[in-house]
Amino acid sequence: MKPTLSRSPGEDRYPRSPVELPEPRITTWYQGPWDLGSLQGSGNCLPVMSGQLPGSMGALRRRGIIILTYVLAAMELTCLFMQFSIIPYLSRTLGLDSVAFGYLQTTFGVLSLLGGPVFGRFADQCGARAALSLSFLAASALYLLLAASCSPALPGVFLLFASRLPAALMHTLPAAQMVITDLTAPAERPAALGRLGLCFGVGMIFGSLLGGTLSTKYGIQCPAIVALVVTLLGAVLSFTCVPVTTKEASVQSAHQGGTKPSVFDLKAITRLLLLPSVLPVFLVKVISGFPSGLFLVMFSIISMDFFQLEAAQAGYLMSFFGVLQMVIQGLVIGRLSTRFPEEALLRSSVLVFAAVGLGMALMSNVLHFCFLMPALVFSLCTLNVVTDSMLTKAVSASDTGTMLGLCASVHPLTRTLGPTLGGLLYRSYGVSIFGHVQFMVNLLVLLVLWRKPLSQKRDKAQ
Repeated sequence: MKPTLSRSPGEDRYPRSPVELPEPRITTWYQGPWDLGSLQGSGNCLPVMSGQLPGSMGALRRRGIIILTYVLAAMELTCLFMQFSIIPYLSRTLGLDSVAFGYLQTTFGVLSLLGGPVFGRFADQCGARAALSLSFLAASALYLLLAASCSPALPGVFLLFASRLPAALMHTLPAAQMVITDLTAPAERPAALGRLGLCFGVGMIFGSLLGGTLSTKYGIQCPAIVALVVTLLGAVLSFTCVPVTTKEASVQSAHQGGTKPSVFDLKAITRLLLLPSVLPVFLVKVISGFPSGLFLVMFSIISMDFFQLEAAQAGYLMSFFGVLQMVIQGLVIGRLSTRFPEEALLRSSVLVFAAVGLGMALMSNVLHFCFLMPALVFSLCTLNVVTDSMLTKAVSASDTGTMLGLCASVHPLTRTLGPTLGGLLYRSYGVSIFGHVQFMVNLLVLLVLWRKPLSQKRDKAQ
């Protein structure tokens, strides 16, 4: 006996016409190797509605991309500190004096300074995969030229200066910050950006140790060759394992609609910097951190002349600096950001900067500096993480890469002006001048922040 469906009276007299449901529109395809069904022709690509990753799988995929980004940042920073450890010895081997070495460092700083905002704009328009791949390829070109400059049969000085040219496109850290900014909620952003400090500490410690060990055992060319291999691996991982873009679908459609702006549009970069909610925070970032940046630029000379340290002892001191940065930026700042507002953390970093400056003006040996170092690292990490978080929140999601590129230009600015200005101050007034300048500058910044809070300026801008 076949089962029959009961019908209401009159249903047979007025049969309902079938309703045609519209086919679902897929607004964005999440095409990336972390998408388990993104093989061409498989028909299993997972659609992402309105730029959101679906369900728990989306959260898993997002977490995997963030972890990969941390790994890529640690790889690039390790290679960077490897080349920092051999550049002074290579320049001495090639016969460069201190003036020529200063020109070499200034060239690297100027190119990084000019390339940062343009690279950030490129990352906004072309996506995370293109940005990270380009950065690693530029790094590979730098280490290839650096390795070639070590060969006696080639013009070493010319190749050494030529190796600085790819620095304009070496911005893996800002690209990683953009990916993390795009994939985290605003409340989680300070902690997520702070974890990049772990990558920086890993790069500083292992890069310095590997650079010294490899150059001692296998020659000065070995660290450059190892860095070349690692950055090529990073380029392959970026191209195959990073999604095309990490922006939301609405941001992508806004880029696709209308005329596509130029990557080299300096007016757009200037307009972003002059926003009322951006300029005050950016000025605090630059002015407050500049005096300590001068001291760190001159630290290699100060460690030899003032502290009377040997190369190995200076390396241990920098490793201690890296460990402190890993702990503070990776573990401490994330917890503080959940308990205190960002503006309070910014004021505390400026206050500690002023106190450290007073201590630096009075220090007389390396032991005093070791006691001051935790507070100095806390101020540096808090200032960088909090201002980066505040600035990315102050701009639209389509401009986070450009904003982080501007933030990344602050350190090259210090590295460009630091050798000349820092050398003049050190030669004329000694080490204590760095402490006096840091104390006075940050005291003035703290008074300005106390009288005119940044929150009031943002409210007026809105």
